[in-house]
Amino acid sequence: MKWVTPDEAMTVIQSNDQVYCQGMASTPTELLAALSRRCQELSGVKLYHLHLEGPTPQVAHELKGRLSDISLFVGNNLRQAVNEGRAYYLPLFLSDVPWFIRRSEFTLKACLIQVSPPDRHGFVSLGPTIEGILAAIEKADVVIAEVNPQVPRTLGWAHLPVSAIDYAVHVDRPLASHEPLSSGPLYQTIAQNVAALIEDRSTLQVGIGRIPDAVLRLLRHHHDLGIHSEMISDGVMDLAEAGVITGRYKALNREQIVTTFALGSSRLYRFMDDNPSIAMCSVDYTNSTTIIRQHPQMVSINSALEVDITGQVAAESIGSRMISGVGGQMDFVRGATLAHKGRSIIALPSQTGTGVSRIVAALTSGAAVTTTRNHVQFVVTEYGIASLHGQTLDERARRLIAIAHPEDREKLLMQARLIVPGF
Repeated sequence: MKWVTPDEAMTVIQSNDQVYCQGMASTPTELLAALSRRCQELSGVKLYHLHLEGPTPQVAHELKGRLSDISLFVGNNLRQAVNEGRAYYLPLFLSDVPWFIRRSEFTLKACLIQVSPPDRHGFVSLGPTIEGILAAIEKADVVIAEVNPQVPRTLGWAHLPVSAIDYAVHVDRPLASHEPLSSGPLYQTIAQNVAALIEDRSTLQVGIGRIPDAVLRLLRHHHDLGIHSEMISDGVMDLAEAGVITGRYKALNREQIVTTFALGSSRLYRFMDDNPSIAMCSVDYTNSTTIIRQHPQMVSINSALEVDITGQVAAESIGSRMISGVGGQMDFVRGATLAHKGRSIIALPSQTGTGVSRIVAALTSGAAVTTTRNHVQFVVTEYGIASLHGQTLDERARRLIAIAHPEDREKLLMQARLIVPGF
């Protein structure tokens, strides 16, 4: 590795180059800042990434036309820029990200990453974020790394020889972290309904947020759960330390927690450090439907912004306004549904915080359908569980209206009579 400053590293970037950046807790913020400074002198540079943590100087107004930010998952820090046209959203299943990068027509000048210092064998660790970064490292002409002693040395597919890194920048700062969210009565009730669908020996996919955090807190009396998930947070660590997560009944990677990225507290990153019970894997493995469906009693838990009364799920946008991205929802919905005794769950509050129904007659105009009604199995709100798989349109509408907020049910019934055949 050649040790340089962030600005020295960015001199390799020229106009019209394409760059891929590691995201989540591993976002290399100093390299992003240096890239943004470099692009003040360039034009036509494209930056690809999944969710980023921290500042996003690359979407400053003065960089329009010079640096195009292309996000495969829109986080809160990029939402406004995407909706204003200062940044762009590329819809793509998470499982397809490595394929997208490896295509022969896709060129990549540089890959920006954050890693641990080398061990005595000459390997660094990619820490808590793998996603599609292995494909990007293979593809890129130049690999530029922030080397941070606070990056945990994770195992699995996370090791990288120092020979793969062209330029190294020394940093020493805590990783981006998120503390678990408090649940409150609403989310506690939703979580109770979700937990009722989870049996002992199940393998779980569960993300981050109030509902997943609340669900995981309710599983302390379960036995021999497994984890095969694109993401883990503190709730998974707590159940592992309590002996609830053992992975003994998984079909693959038994007794290991399999994930492609983690985002949580500093305690979670310490838990992951040199922990052989955690296997960090590329997202085309964690999110492969072929892999997911092999786990008996696979349970996927995902959220939504809206669900219409036929079962269509919008989880990316409210109308045409982008909120997040497709992520791995469809990967796991399909994989869990195909698994032996598997279950896929879409969980959401019945109303927004301002009292707008999230069970709707029709999705907001312009909204993307993230999960089709053909794939949806269970929808859960604080008012119960709607089992939709194998049900006719009229029966789906009845079951979904039954778990809508009581204030919205009469209106939904009237709308259903007009638009649902046979209702």
